[in-house]
Amino acid sequence: MPDDSFSSSSFAASTSNSVDEYSRSSMAAKTSAASSSSSDWRYAVFLSFRGEDTRNNFISHLYKALDQKGIDTFMDDKKLRTGEEISPTVVTAIRRSRCSIIVLSENYASSKWCLEELVEILQCRRTKNQKVVPIFYNVDPSHVRNQTGRFGEAMAKHEKNLKIGREKLRKWREALTQVAHLSGLLSLNKPKAQLIDEIFMDISKDLHHISSSKDTQFLVGVDSCIRELESLLCLKSPDVRIIGIWGMGGIGKTTLARAIYEQISDKFEGCCFLADAGDLARKGEDYLKKQLFSKVLKDKNIDVTTTSLKARLHSKKVLIVLDNVNHRSILRALVGDSSWFGPQSRIIITTRDKQFLTIHGVNVVYEVKKLQDGKAIELFNHYAFKIDPPSKDVMELIHHVIAYAQGLPLALEVLGSSLCKKSKDEWMCALNKLKKILDMEIQKVLEISFDELDDDHKNIFLDIAFVFWEGNKDIITEVLKSCGFFPTSGIRTLIDKSLISFIDDQLYMHDLLREMGKEIIHQTSPKEPGKRSRLWMQEDISHILEKH
Repeated sequence: MPDDSFSSSSFAASTSNSVDEYSRSSMAAKTSAASSSSSDWRYAVFLSFRGEDTRNNFISHLYKALDQKGIDTFMDDKKLRTGEEISPTVVTAIRRSRCSIIVLSENYASSKWCLEELVEILQCRRTKNQKVVPIFYNVDPSHVRNQTGRFGEAMAKHEKNLKIGREKLRKWREALTQVAHLSGLLSLNKPKAQLIDEIFMDISKDLHHISSSKDTQFLVGVDSCIRELESLLCLKSPDVRIIGIWGMGGIGKTTLARAIYEQISDKFEGCCFLADAGDLARKGEDYLKKQLFSKVLKDKNIDVTTTSLKARLHSKKVLIVLDNVNHRSILRALVGDSSWFGPQSRIIITTRDKQFLTIHGVNVVYEVKKLQDGKAIELFNHYAFKIDPPSKDVMELIHHVIAYAQGLPLALEVLGSSLCKKSKDEWMCALNKLKKILDMEIQKVLEISFDELDDDHKNIFLDIAFVFWEGNKDIITEVLKSCGFFPTSGIRTLIDKSLISFIDDQLYMHDLLREMGKEIIHQTSPKEPGKRSRLWMQEDISHILEKH
């Protein structure tokens, strides 16, 4: 917690680190901004094809496969196209797609519409670095490249059409030649299922699950956590594994779970990231099951009886993420036990309460740790300064915010956003206010865990927040016991809910949790300190003593 005076003997070192970390963060932010300005993606894949050749066979199977893999794909479903110019909707879809798959079938070149799509796609390849995958569907690539065979016949017919200008014909021929020189896939003597698998493997490397999430959240310190989680998941192991991600509110459990989900989801037959499972559970067990398993099994009219679910799941390799689990009943309803799922299935559960994971018998519990100072500075700078470097007078205050947040990503994001483009005086005012009142957005997130405690455990938490936030575990336990509490079970509960932690025999509580406890007491009687159960401000204590 910052001192009242904003002075610090370690200021020089902190400022040096801030500048160093900010430089890297700023460069990353600028690169990201430049990329996004030219890559306003809406779809992962655009499908270009000749409807009469492939719509009701290969294309329908390809589209279904991409959809089942969670890849957001644009397919123009108009069977009859008129005129030479493609519609504005199609042009926009091409320009806002990360990848285009061009299915070059026998009659592709006979369609003026298809040729216009091809020209636009190759233009996006040049200007937007769009990935283009040509599929030579029952055609020889040399026929496309040289406009011979059916492609030659189609182009000869276009040349006889006096309504088509020479310049347009030249662009069409150039486009056919260019696309035939790109690395593509051949369909000859290959089962459709195999070809579709090859297409997916080709595009998935570049898309990197772009359709799994539209978030562009700035991630810091996640890469090493992902590597650790991948190791714990043992993806090549044939057994079913259930992994818990545990930590205090605002520590980044959901962010980490989302990141690992996007990293590995393409390796499974069915997958679902069920956000805010605790909130959804309020609508009933059947609703919760339908939300999850309709996506995993791709069936909107799913039967959610346990017998039916087990019958359909037991042979499927699935990935399920249950985010923000706050009650054992959620795990009983959605996970049951590992026998529900097929070999190599993986279940990831995020929660603030380790006890849920222990009772359910998860294989491994991964604890999310707070950010170290270097990463904390990088994350804060991203939200506080965007791509503009901080002024010198503001920079000298950065280390106070870092000390206050103590590596909690939520606090760094909230405070960084609230201080963005503010003057030094506004920073000073905000920091002074934080000494007395915890930011409400942070308070609401942290208070969820407190609200789940029973009265005895709430009082133990508050006593630790006010008096014993750091000290020897045995001594604190004895003092609490002498006050009539049951500290052994109480302290265990607080640990499981990430409200306190132990290093060796020392008990610790995060400063923001302490501030949350103080605010809870303050709200019991905002204007009359004498009616509060605990006092901590010197002026309030003096006022009460003088009054009585």
